[in-house]
Amino acid sequence: MPDYQKMYFTLFNRVSDAIEELRQAQAETEELYLDSMEANLHLMQPEKESSAKK
Repeated sequence: MPDYQKMYFTLFNRVSDAIEELRQAQAETEELYLDSMEANLHLMQPEKESSAKK
């Protein structure tokens, strides 16, 4: 008879490890993306009402 408890715990642990590895990879790539971005800020001025109605 198969040892279902052992099978379950083996699968659960491997799935948990895979999820953690994916979470770490996502966090690392997010950091790489944020570190590579230059500050590119643009101040936008609201249009004046008179020019918006034309």
